[in-house]
Amino acid sequence: MDLFGFDADLNILPYDGDVYYYGGILEYDFAKQIRLDLLQNIAWKNDEVVIHGKHIITDRKIAWYGDNPYSYTYSNTTKQAHVWTAELLQLKQIVEKHSNAVFNSCLLNLYHTGAEGLSWHSDNEKELGKNSVIASLSLGAKRKFSFKHKQSRETVSLELEEGSLLLMKGETQQHWLHSLPKTTKVHEPRINLTFRQML
Repeated sequence: MDLFGFDADLNILPYDGDVYYYGGILEYDFAKQIRLDLLQNIAWKNDEVVIHGKHIITDRKIAWYGDNPYSYTYSNTTKQAHVWTAELLQLKQIVEKHSNAVFNSCLLNLYHTGAEGLSWHSDNEKELGKNSVIASLSLGAKRKFSFKHKQSRETVSLELEEGSLLLMKGETQQHWLHSLPKTTKVHEPRINLTFRQML
């Protein structure tokens, strides 16, 4: 199922989870400027993952920030959080206001073009607790984002626009996988900020 319109009060998942899409919450000029600031000022590094015992360095870059130097382990590798930058604290405040949630950390992803994506996964690491709330803010290129139910295999997809906010909560991570499919149609970078509450 593909979603083109959006209603921030409408759960886009048919069952077993809660996902809300707010569309663009940032003004265009502000979104463009802060995207440029993040490209320059964030401590980007290529992500490293270990899959089936194989160490992989991705083209996609990541950065991990938080209230404290939290350790975050996924794909069998551990990251230590940097101290918030002024830009990230500003965005955190905006996201918390719209989502009515509180976050203490943020994982940033930098996709240089559509040739970089993220395969099916759930953000269900023990550090995030059960039924965690994750707010995903998109900057830059519009990209397709997909969900797939772990049992029924039903899929739901939508386009994430510049400055848009997607909120995942409830049992979403228990029952659904999500991905950012690769595409040959996108040649511009996209930054994704996923605000989280670490235990």
